[in-house]
Amino acid sequence: MLGTIDEVVFDCRSPRELAIFWAKVLGGEPVGRSESWWYIDPPGWTRVAFQKVPEEKVVKNRVHLDVLVDDVAWGADEAVRLGAVKVDGIISDSEGSFQVLLDPEGNEWCVVRSAADA
Repeated sequence: MLGTIDEVVFDCRSPRELAIFWAKVLGGEPVGRSESWWYIDPPGWTRVAFQKVPEEKVVKNRVHLDVLVDDVAWGADEAVRLGAVKVDGIISDSEGSFQVLLDPEGNEWCVVRSAADA
């Protein structure tokens, strides 16, 4: 093993705004180290940080977060209330269900529920 995850970092245009959004989704308090670097420490998980970059997001994420919820429909609706946007509908199969969402800067993420947890 080389090491452990210290934090997951999102490149973005508005670190403060994304830190506030994700704190509402995952918990924790938004903390600013500087105008260009904010983070949250969600309970029971690693730090999620937001780093300012000059360019807009233009393609699909290569990595995204799956957020475990008790009910995918409720989780998706709650995420929308917090500022997310739904992409298509809920997908279900023998493994479980998920809903793809976009955060305020267009980063893809999902609310999920496995069949084993249902």
